[in-house]
Amino acid sequence: MISANDIIEINKKFDKGHVVNKSSLDFAISSSKRSKDWITQLAYLVRAILIDHIFEEGNKRTATALISSVLELHKIAYDPIRIDKLIIQIVIKNIIDLTLIRRLIKDVIR
Repeated sequence: MISANDIIEINKKFDKGHVVNKSSLDFAISSSKRSKDWITQLAYLVRAILIDHIFEEGNKRTATALISSVLELHKIAYDPIRIDKLIIQIVIKNIIDLTLIRRLIKDVIR
């Protein structure tokens, strides 16, 4: 399970790790714990980072790095360009539907 501190540490690679929406981060962590499916857990976190703008800066880069890290943790091969496209799609279309975000993440690993 990924913790808030793990996500903050990822953001620190790109910025200062300055959380501006802690309640959203806490909610995403709490919600993700209710699922045993790691893709659903990841979808909660990605949605919070991208849509709720948890950090002052580096939200897109943090979400990209988080997805990559989780896929590497599960030893799943992936195309980084597809992850970039996924992030852009979620942001531009303001996708908030968790089921859709989960499916988009799953499509990256196929």
